[in-house]
Amino acid sequence: MANLPIIESFLNYLLHERHFSAYTAKCYGADLRQYCDYLADEFDISVNVEQEGRALQAARLSSANGTAAGHAAAPTVTGNIVQADVNVIRAFLAHLSEQNYSASTMARKIATLRSFYKWADRTGVVKGNPMVMIRTPKQAKRLPKAITVEEIERLLSAPDDRELLGARDRAILETLYSTGVRVSELVDLDAADLDEYGEALHIRGKGKKERLVPLGSHALAAIRHYLAMLHQDPRFKQAEASGKRLPLFINKHGGRLSSRSVRRKLDKYLREAGLDPTISPHTLRHSFATHLLGNGADLRSVQELLGHQSLSTTQIYTHLTTQRLREAYDDAHPRAEAG
Repeated sequence: MANLPIIESFLNYLLHERHFSAYTAKCYGADLRQYCDYLADEFDISVNVEQEGRALQAARLSSANGTAAGHAAAPTVTGNIVQADVNVIRAFLAHLSEQNYSASTMARKIATLRSFYKWADRTGVVKGNPMVMIRTPKQAKRLPKAITVEEIERLLSAPDDRELLGARDRAILETLYSTGVRVSELVDLDAADLDEYGEALHIRGKGKKERLVPLGSHALAAIRHYLAMLHQDPRFKQAEASGKRLPLFINKHGGRLSSRSVRRKLDKYLREAGLDPTISPHTLRHSFATHLLGNGADLRSVQELLGHQSLSTTQIYTHLTTQRLREAYDDAHPRAEAG
């Protein structure tokens, strides 16, 4: 099922008012389409986009007039969304649970519905929010994965930086580990975002929030080496002449790299270095935070470097470092365990 007008309105709100990424909005849309599909099947509705649009207009008009929203002449999914109560939501969640989704996936789908109905209630599309009676199931706390400094060194030495693309890949891996940036932030970097004098990068993060992150000497040297080779490449000169934003890390055609391309490059070097193939660009971000905290960095500084809005998001890394301290203590202290 394509997105209904009510879902499109919500996704536009996420993108243009909340400044969510296109990927995040896409995930919300997929969850809501699943909800719409369920309602269409449950109430035997043949979906017509024009009718759904009229049902949305009717819901908004009834809210503006202070009257109860009713179904259109023909039943619509939008009408059922508007009139859904806690029992409808619980029936949908029971339907999902029968499909054996993990607790984290169920929690995400509930979070999507919670955000959607909060928006719908606030904008007058629905009268009353049925999600206020729904609890999110507790999840086992999963610690982020981090790799050792030795494994980082093996990975960073894998690209052959004697040619341009290898030098670019070395610079990318060094930058990911040196700064802890998200891969989406990395591919969005422009050449102008590099502050060589200040040894830092200007990052545009989630929600259009900007931050300045320092570059380590190894990462800065790798970027300078890559840029020196890039300036001799005709593809760079062609892009420079176009007057467009110049990406810091180019693809083989001289354009901007995608997040998926970075993941493919990482997979290649993981194989070459004989490392765990499940390591992702986000693993380097986790490793960055874990290694900083393990070496005495304070939590607030790491929060700022990572671009976390909430300190509680960063605090999960303290659990990881505490777990390692516990393991070291149990291994080394003569009275750590009962004999």
